[in-house]
Amino acid sequence: MSAVKSRREQYSEATRSALLATATALFAARGYTKTSLEDIAAATQVTRGAVYHHFASKQALFEAVLAEQETTVVRRSEKAAAAAPDPVAAAVASLHSFLRSCLDPVYGRIVMREGPVALGFTRWQECEQGFALGHIEERVRALIEAGELVPVPGQLTARLVFALLGAAGMAINDAPDADRVEVMEQAEQVIAAMLLGLRRPA
Repeated sequence: MSAVKSRREQYSEATRSALLATATALFAARGYTKTSLEDIAAATQVTRGAVYHHFASKQALFEAVLAEQETTVVRRSEKAAAAAPDPVAAAVASLHSFLRSCLDPVYGRIVMREGPVALGFTRWQECEQGFALGHIEERVRALIEAGELVPVPGQLTARLVFALLGAAGMAINDAPDADRVEVMEQAEQVIAAMLLGLRRPA
């Protein structure tokens, strides 16, 4: 079977990518409630029918935008962890990578502010856990297997770290623009100190 995509398939993929890029920009600039599918279709220079061909609703389109944002951030954190020399350094590098991502106004607006509005709190939390919790569990498991932590329940520890990171992301995005870097640095210092406080004594 040929792996070469037809022109129709290439056009369809290009249209979907364009819709995601346009929706990302508009949701970040205007917010979810003030952005309509008509706005997105017009800015992408496609029909509303073309939007519905790829996404069943505005909420479905927003969820795809959020997924794209989270996938990028998680991959960046995984790359940072993979480059670290040991499990402790990997956890710290991953933490730093995530908190730096929270400074991005597009990521912050879409994920931290508009996510609960667009999807409802429960669905938003499910999406966030689906993207981030596995990565956090991996970091915690690596620390436990390396003997770096005192005996702790791995899954519960990961869920608590997930909650801490979410709270940190919210705090960064709630801060005035001029204070966000300082809040990010403070959050990193506090969370790193909490995690390192679980280290097994030498």
